Amino acid sequence: TEMASLEESFRKFAIYGDTKATGQEMNGKNWAKLCKDCKVTDGKSVTGTDVDIVFSKVKGKTARVINYEEFKKALEELAQKRFKDKSKEEAFEAICQLVAGKEPINVGVTKAKTVGAVERLTDTSKYTGSHKERFDETGKGKGKSGRENIVDNSGYVSAYKNAGTYDAKVKK
Repeated sequence: TEMASLEESFRKFAIYGDTKATGQEMNGKNWAKLCKDCKVTDGKSVTGTDVDIVFSKVKGKTARVINYEEFKKALEELAQKRFKDKSKEEAFEAICQLVAGKEPINVGVTKAKTVGAVERLTDTSKYTGSHKERFDETGKGKGKSGRENIVDNSGYVSAYKNAGTYDAKVKK
């Protein structure tokens, strides 16, 4: 189960911040984030530079990403630096416990503030005039339909609009 949760952590960090990522490969930025968030880097025995060096060592010559197997090799490399007093296997086990089951931490994410004037200005129920029509009863914006008059181009020639209304206009 530990290897499964280790792989799960790898996938979560691999897709972090990249909408096109599949979770099969991890770039250097996300590797560094994983090491920082999971407290693999401690600032003494393992630094950010060590993390970058290990990443460069395990990836292919021309590659810019690492796969899960290379990821495990990189953890083994860092395990020996991080836990010097333990054997190779024990150190790898300890570093896996640091990483397993973790996911990216969102630090510095801006929270919306609703205090005083901001709350009053963003309350859509108090809007008047044309602004009022841009929102539904719940206060959610209607999008384009609430903003502009949408032209009906349903005619079969450019000057003829409103298909199906010809008979109503021309009385027989």
